[in-house]
Amino acid sequence: MIARALRLRRPFEFERVRKQGRSWATPLVVMAVLPNDLEHNRYGFAVGRRIGKAAARNRVKRWMREAVRHLHPRLRQGYDIVFIARGAVASPDVTYHQIFDAITTLTARAKLQTAAPVPPASDTRGTPE
Repeated sequence: MIARALRLRRPFEFERVRKQGRSWATPLVVMAVLPNDLEHNRYGFAVGRRIGKAAARNRVKRWMREAVRHLHPRLRQGYDIVFIARGAVASPDVTYHQIFDAITTLTARAKLQTAAPVPPASDTRGTPE
């Protein structure tokens, strides 16, 4: 779980990052970044209804949070970062590892990584558990 101080929770926080920040995209995830004048990053996750019913949306959010939890120690601090799931995530073929790779690619493109990310442990089901 990501600590409460490290989360974006209010709609205006998400909106500010989306409108004033810079964004990068992959087929699975969009990432928007805005400096926040704090000593730590804050993260927000958005998964729209086009992804599927609540269970599918919650699974995608869990996967994105888990990927960020692994990457957080290796990211430059002082940013608000919003991750938005795209429609392709709705495919039943998409796995946690693909989402992890997409988020790793986005953070590298945005030059937010301070060290090489450690890949998550391999899992035959494609989930982080």
